[in-house]
Amino acid sequence: EASGTTVKKDGKMTVDCSNMTEGYIMVKGKQSSKRLKVQIATSGAKLNYDLNGDSEYEVFPLQFGSGKYQVSLFENASGKKYSKEGTVKLSVKMPDELSCFLYPNQYVNYDENTGCVVYANELCDGMTDQGDIFKAVCSYITSNFVYDFIKSVTVKAGQLPEIDSCWENRMGICQDLSAMTCAMLRSQGVPARLMIGTVGANTYHAWVVAVVNGEEKFFDPTAELNASSKTETYTTERYY
Repeated sequence: EASGTTVKKDGKMTVDCSNMTEGYIMVKGKQSSKRLKVQIATSGAKLNYDLNGDSEYEVFPLQFGSGKYQVSLFENASGKKYSKEGTVKLSVKMPDELSCFLYPNQYVNYDENTGCVVYANELCDGMTDQGDIFKAVCSYITSNFVYDFIKSVTVKAGQLPEIDSCWENRMGICQDLSAMTCAMLRSQGVPARLMIGTVGANTYHAWVVAVVNGEEKFFDPTAELNASSKTETYTTERYY
């Protein structure tokens, strides 16, 4: 845990700000058996996240770039009602606003020992061009994975992507496949956004937008695996 001025506390929330210039913060609440949520807001947008009740840090991206942020902790009071249990204001300056898409976070959760990252190091060994890395990772996923149709109808609302099980089982739903792609690309220095929104007639969906040599590149592993149509309209709600 960081100490000193890099840590801000208010009420039941602690925010570690030591990595703000890289594009992410770490947040924890006091131990609680009640459901917790973190809201990260700027003047133009806000996102709500679930937070563990174990008083352990989780990583959240500052994907809105440089500017003023307000981070708030909410605790379930009763039913659908939440009480605010802490607020911290941050002033964020990032030298590179793509940097937050190069690190793990709550939705794209991995480390150097994660299976897909270990393999990405082998797959991309010796590659220096982001275009080559992007093609290699996307081609590998398209050729070696399948879409998990059973999980797609049993998955619970609010469930986070599962990178490890996707890698081990060689299958996953849209958010698993997309988060795994992002983990592989990020580990090789290619900024990659996990996009979440809808496709076609309001079907919940996740896909990838990477920034390759300064140019945005779209990759939808679900469509590549013939589990959705590439011609559908994509509507972005949020990204991580």
